[in-house]
Amino acid sequence: MENRAALVLRVRESISLPVFESETSTMKLLLVYGTSEGQTEKISQFVADRLAQPGHRVLAVNAVEPTPAADPRDFDAVIIAASVHQGRYQSAIILYVREHLAAIDARPNAFLSVSLAAAGHEKEDVEGLKKCVADFTHETGWTPHCIHHVAGAFRYTAYDFLKRWAMKYIAYRKGGPTDTSRDYELTDWDELTRFVDSFVKGPANSRPSSS
Repeated sequence: MENRAALVLRVRESISLPVFESETSTMKLLLVYGTSEGQTEKISQFVADRLAQPGHRVLAVNAVEPTPAADPRDFDAVIIAASVHQGRYQSAIILYVREHLAAIDARPNAFLSVSLAAAGHEKEDVEGLKKCVADFTHETGWTPHCIHHVAGAFRYTAYDFLKRWAMKYIAYRKGGPTDTSRDYELTDWDELTRFVDSFVKGPANSRPSSS
């Protein structure tokens, strides 16, 4: 069984961080997210709050309810966040990225992929996430400058009857929590904080990956 460090290394193996003109300048950032049970929305709000701490201006928007203000052309950088459900990300996110592809590509950008598999240790978890991202890039035409895999949550109390028992079975197979009377958050907030800080700082010797 692979350890957590090995998993993190493998899911990020082609990642590079964007470059901003100044680490101290105030930027305007757009965060568009897709959420199903609410964990990706919580993660997105956490990221927006972290970005705002140094004084950056941040707009966080649910892709299901886009506004004219969520035009990537009006921002210095863009973060897209979506969660995996049955091997796919939210349709609203796919449509948003397709519609604004040129503008997203033209500025520093990142993709936050939220899933339960991101908390796993097995090879099938890593390979499954790679396939999800590959399918996403194929559907949208977008190759993110950087990708960060974020562990989601077992939100048993938000599932309907069938999904609750399906997720319980998945958790049982993976050695996860199976008490369906409560929720279990797997998100590593410290790791997410480090990624957000690195994204904003943009190491001077780093360039977006062309692979």
